[in-house]
Amino acid sequence: MFNVVLIEPEIPPNTGNIARLCLATRSRLHLVEPLGFSVNDRQLRRAGMDYWHLVDVQYWKSLAEFETVTRPPKRRFLLTTKSTRKYWEAKFREGDYLVFGRETKGLPESLLLSNAENCLTIPMVSDARSLNLATAVAIVLFEGIRQIHCDGD
Repeated sequence: MFNVVLIEPEIPPNTGNIARLCLATRSRLHLVEPLGFSVNDRQLRRAGMDYWHLVDVQYWKSLAEFETVTRPPKRRFLLTTKSTRKYWEAKFREGDYLVFGRETKGLPESLLLSNAENCLTIPMVSDARSLNLATAVAIVLFEGIRQIHCDGD
C-alpha cells in the first residue's frame, strides 16, 4: 500500500511500533542506516509484538542509496516541522513514500531543501516541539489510507 521510510531511526520502541503499523496496513517499512540500535534489540521486538518476521522490511545502507533508487517518478513526501503545507493537503496514492527523520533531529536540511515541494507537516500548537515518531507515522499513514479508500465515495 504505502512505503514508510525511517531515516536513521534512533529509538527501538518507535521503530517496533511503526513496524506493527506497517504490518497492519500492508505497507513496506524502509530503514535507512545507520540505525541507532540493533534489529535484534529486545525493546524493538517487544514494541513490534514479535511480528518483526512478518513485516516487509527493506534496509538501505545510506540516504544516498535510498535517494538514488527512489527518484521520480516515485513520489516521496517528507514529514517535517519546517513546512507550512499540511499533510492532508497532499493527494496520496498507493506506493507513495512517506519519509520521516530521526527522533532527535528530524530530516537532514539538505534533503528538505532539495525536496521542498514535497515537504509536509502535522500542525500542532507552538508550545509542542514535535510528536512521537510512531504517532506521526500513524497520523499520516492513515490519512493516506483514508484518501485512497474513502475519497470519491
